[in-house]
Amino acid sequence: MNRTRLERVRAAAGIVSLALQQIEDDLKADDVDQQELAAILRELQEDTDVPIGLVPALAQLLTTAARRAEQIEPDRDGDASCPLHEAAALLTDTAGPRLTQAARSLHPQGDPA
Repeated sequence: MNRTRLERVRAAAGIVSLALQQIEDDLKADDVDQQELAAILRELQEDTDVPIGLVPALAQLLTTAARRAEQIEPDRDGDASCPLHEAAALLTDTAGPRLTQAARSLHPQGDPA
């Protein structure tokens, strides 16, 4: 059975939603201390099991969508691609460093050397 692109995107987004719910549940746990919260924040920014973390991966996804929008948007005026590029930049330039800053504030000794 061939699934459409949209169906694959919906399925992947559903998996991500479930994973985020698990992370949120972990963050609400009463036994999460400073060190563990810092580690969780670092994991979102710099996942050690894959080449990039969640935030950089989302920025990369938005950049890919922006590049495609550049090719197909009417009049090639940037009405679709520009906001996507800006969203990716906000994640990379703002969200990522803020996660790192928060993690360092919670547990500075946990910073990698």
